[in-house]
Amino acid sequence: MKPGPKPKGKVAIKWSIRFACAIGLLVADGWLSRDGGHMSLTSKDKIQVETFKRCLGLKNKTSTKHSSNWNLAYHTQFGDVLFYKFLNEIGVLPAKSNTIASVIVPNEYFLDFLRGYFDGDGCSYSYYDPTWKKSYRFYISFTSGSQKYLDWLRDKLLTLLHVRGYLSYNKNNSYVQLKYSKREALVLSKQMYYSKNIPFLRRKYLKIKRTLSIIESSRSGEIGRRAAFRAQ
Repeated sequence: MKPGPKPKGKVAIKWSIRFACAIGLLVADGWLSRDGGHMSLTSKDKIQVETFKRCLGLKNKTSTKHSSNWNLAYHTQFGDVLFYKFLNEIGVLPAKSNTIASVIVPNEYFLDFLRGYFDGDGCSYSYYDPTWKKSYRFYISFTSGSQKYLDWLRDKLLTLLHVRGYLSYNKNNSYVQLKYSKREALVLSKQMYYSKNIPFLRRKYLKIKRTLSIIESSRSGEIGRRAAFRAQ
C-alpha cells in the first residue's frame, strides 16, 4: 500500500516581523483543537482577526459569533497540520491558557511577538496622581492564566530590556498580571512600537501615543515622582 500524500501547509513557517506578531496574537487569543491540525482566533475586534490572517497569509473567511453573555466577537478557523506541529514544538499546546510556560521565539523577533501578545492580552492606562497633582502615572500590563508563562515573560524582558516589572493577582486568582510602571512602561512602549511600518492594533497604539504626548509635553517631565525615561 502506497503512503498517502504529505500534508501541505497553508502557513509559511518562517520567522519574520509579521509571523512573530501572529504567534503573539495566537498565544493571547488563539485556540488549538485536540485533533492535531486545527486552530482558530477569536477577538471582539475585527481588525485584530484580519491582521492575524494577513500576517500568516491566510485567505479563509472571518465569521461572527456570540459569547455566553451575548457579546459579539469575530472568529477565524483554519487547518494546517504542519503549522500545528510547529506551534507544539515552540511551546503552544491545546488548553494553553492555564498551562503555557514559555514560547521559543528568536530574540530578533521577540518585540514583535510581545506586541502581538500585548494587542491580544495586554493593556495600558495612565492618570494624574490625585495626591501629587503634577505626577502622571503610566502602566503597561500583560495578562495570563498561567503564572509560569508570565514568569518566563518577565525574565525575558529583564534580560533583553532590563525592565523588572512585578506580578499582580486578582482576588480569586483566576488570572495573573505582569505590570510595568513609570520609566519601565516608557521603555516597553518605545521598544514595542519601534516603527510605524509594523503590524499593531491601532487603537492600543494611539492610546499609548496620547500618553507619551502628555508625558513629553509636561513641564517637569515627571512620571510619578521621578524624571521620565529618555532614550540614550
